[in-house]
Amino acid sequence: MMDFHCHLDLYPRAMEVYREAARRNKFTWLVTTSPKAFAATSRALEPLPSVLITPGLHPEIAHERAAELDLLLEQIADVKAVGEVGLDGSPRFKAHYEVQRKIFGAVVARCAEVGGRTLSVHSRRAVRDVLADFERHPNFGTAVMHWFSGSRSELKDAAAHGCWFSIGPAMFESANGRALAEAMPHDRVVPESDGPFAKVGGKSVLPWNASQVAEGLAPLWATTPDEAAEILARNGQALLYLMGQR
Repeated sequence: MMDFHCHLDLYPRAMEVYREAARRNKFTWLVTTSPKAFAATSRALEPLPSVLITPGLHPEIAHERAAELDLLLEQIADVKAVGEVGLDGSPRFKAHYEVQRKIFGAVVARCAEVGGRTLSVHSRRAVRDVLADFERHPNFGTAVMHWFSGSRSELKDAAAHGCWFSIGPAMFESANGRALAEAMPHDRVVPESDGPFAKVGGKSVLPWNASQVAEGLAPLWATTPDEAAEILARNGQALLYLMGQR
């Protein structure tokens, strides 16, 4: 199984979860929330071939970590992927939206400058602005829209821009999440956990729980869980190839 968006470093007993994810999963993408967190996590965790650790600057803390932007732009030159980055236009974070825009625009521009990177992208209530940055820098690489929550028309536009979509078990908890998952291009969907933040039944989703995505997708895609799992596995391998991981 694979997990294309997980905050492995933020679980309680993170080292144990990290080792178990490496044992159970063929691939786990550990996204960090800030450049300094990436540096610290990279030092603290033993490098393992099945775990990719990437630098990011989460939009929810962009205003607190804006001074780390230059460090992130330096780090981007030495990695194959970047995340978590993006924009959040929800009421709680709207006051800092212009700071987010500055940071995300600089990240996308830097990715284009260094030949393209794969990005794990947060786009809550900000899909149009995210896509606008992609249009300004068409050689930025590949976007994986994490836990996409936009409208159906925004989903269609994101797909037209070549975006991929990572979805986790928690997405199936809402009718809107199920409707979006059903409408996503079947050949560009990969599993994620978004643990420990994403929860199902009050418990944090674990990296190896991403396998439950096939069970959630099966009735929406009119297929069996095994067939859905095969589609996700093919998609995951294709995305890893784009990322230069395989």
